[in-house]
Amino acid sequence: MAYQEPSYVAVAQRKQAELAAAIPSEWRLPAYIVPEGMLSISESITVGPKSYQRVEVMDIPRTCGLLTLKELEITEKYDVRGLVAEIAQSRLKAEDVVRGFCKRASIAQQLTRCLTEPLFDRALQRARELDDHLQRTGTPIGPLHGLPVSVKDTFNIKGVDSSIGLSALAFKPAKANAPLVDLLESLGAVVIAKTNVPQTLATLDSCNHLFGRTLNPLNRKWTAGGSTGGEGALIAMRGSMVGFGTDIGGSIRVPAMCQGIYGFKPSNGRVPYGGQQSGQIEGKGRIGLQAVAGPLARSVADINAVMAEIVPRAELFGEDCIPGSWSSQSIPLALAPPHNFTIGVLKTDGLVTPLPPIIRILNEVANSLRRTPGVEVIDIPLPPVLPKCQALAGRLMGIDDGSHMLDLIESMGEDLIPWLQGRMKRGKDLTVGQLATLQAQRAEIEKEMMKMWTLSSQASSVARLVDAIICPVAPHPVPELDRYNAVGYTSTFVLLDYPAGTVPVRSFTESDLEIGRAMDAPVLGSWDKANRQLWDEKTVDRRVYLGSPLSVQVVTPKQHDYQLFQAMEIVDRAVQGHGGPTSAKL
Repeated sequence: MAYQEPSYVAVAQRKQAELAAAIPSEWRLPAYIVPEGMLSISESITVGPKSYQRVEVMDIPRTCGLLTLKELEITEKYDVRGLVAEIAQSRLKAEDVVRGFCKRASIAQQLTRCLTEPLFDRALQRARELDDHLQRTGTPIGPLHGLPVSVKDTFNIKGVDSSIGLSALAFKPAKANAPLVDLLESLGAVVIAKTNVPQTLATLDSCNHLFGRTLNPLNRKWTAGGSTGGEGALIAMRGSMVGFGTDIGGSIRVPAMCQGIYGFKPSNGRVPYGGQQSGQIEGKGRIGLQAVAGPLARSVADINAVMAEIVPRAELFGEDCIPGSWSSQSIPLALAPPHNFTIGVLKTDGLVTPLPPIIRILNEVANSLRRTPGVEVIDIPLPPVLPKCQALAGRLMGIDDGSHMLDLIESMGEDLIPWLQGRMKRGKDLTVGQLATLQAQRAEIEKEMMKMWTLSSQASSVARLVDAIICPVAPHPVPELDRYNAVGYTSTFVLLDYPAGTVPVRSFTESDLEIGRAMDAPVLGSWDKANRQLWDEKTVDRRVYLGSPLSVQVVTPKQHDYQLFQAMEIVDRAVQGHGGPTSAKL
């Protein structure tokens, strides 16, 4: 019997051709500039990480000659508020700004395969409309007038595919915008592209058969993270000012960690989440574990700038949002803070022991905070229920039998990507009774975890004594492709609905290697054993981590999203060496 090519192959070829055609010829890199093997779609999925030479492409946008000096200045000089001010005051045209970022996004795509839907033509048309409006009326459309932004492929945009890396969903354009897209456009922002995700949206490495694997621009040997990995690569390469992703197990915070940028997972209801393609049965998030949407950016200030505009308006756009407010002011560097800001240090989840460089970076940040006037640092004892969170979050993510997603994959003859093989299979729907039991367990854990913030043995206390905590984003450094291990440090805070963010600290150095020194702490279980393999010199060359970004996670109590921004700012200032006194008390 003659071999018949799977249906997805022709669809992927057609989609790749469409994507390539969206990049004008004058924006295309000469072949000699693109490192060999970077964009081999099939190899990027099937060949192991040992096949890659270490390649970093962050400087290519500056050196390739495609961007003019003005475009380099536009894409590198400003933060969000600075860029918006330049446009609003007619010192820069929105069209020039959007063109500069579209060109840079196209360069990022050619080097990392971070995009799924370049929206350059419509973005430039929208920018011209914004310029015309400003010239006619003297007033901008909104507070983010002309700001180039990008969104994860899951978010629907009218007339554009939301294929989420599945050939079965390709060439089926959305009929309406996601509420977040409508909100961003009402603020004057311009969506310039949609970005790549993993097959099933359920891995922490953004790889699929339709668009290939998104590569980390810092080093293609490291994972770019997932499931918002394309967004992480695009933001890191300055192809967009701010990106928007989703997070159920760490999908905003993990790509931020992997690419040394900032990620912000808000509480449920702060940012419109609806209007997305998930490949899941409709309404699943309402009864299981509910993902949230949030920004990735290159600074805490940029996160603040967009959240300050989104949160107060979210309830008008998203049926899943609640009323909210957001102060427009940053933390003043006062001479004498009236209260201490208390930050707790949580060193482990009790399930997976962090590897030595992760403990080291956490201690460094804690010491920097101790030297910050107005900040008190305390150690947080391991809450007894914390080790239960990862398994419960996982069960609530998988309450159905998985057939909806697997049917889509199998209908086009797609194989599961290597990481999913052996990990994903059809299961069995939970009954209402089983689901109720899980949610009852969740409520009990939520009740017990309240004690962490009051340092009290009682779940109901009159005072919150801890304003924020710092802990690892992951128990390991940025790993090689397909080797990301424990998700518990991020999924836990979705289960608890605590806002949580990623703050980059510094790069991994020679002193972090500890060559020849093995971990002597007892192995806690299978997840911990797997984590040790990322440090065991028999299973990994630790030097692969050299130069990779090291980050910490910052967490605040449920619905304290503005306070998370404050805490991230305090941590960021402390580790960057300009801590200064703080005057905020949550």
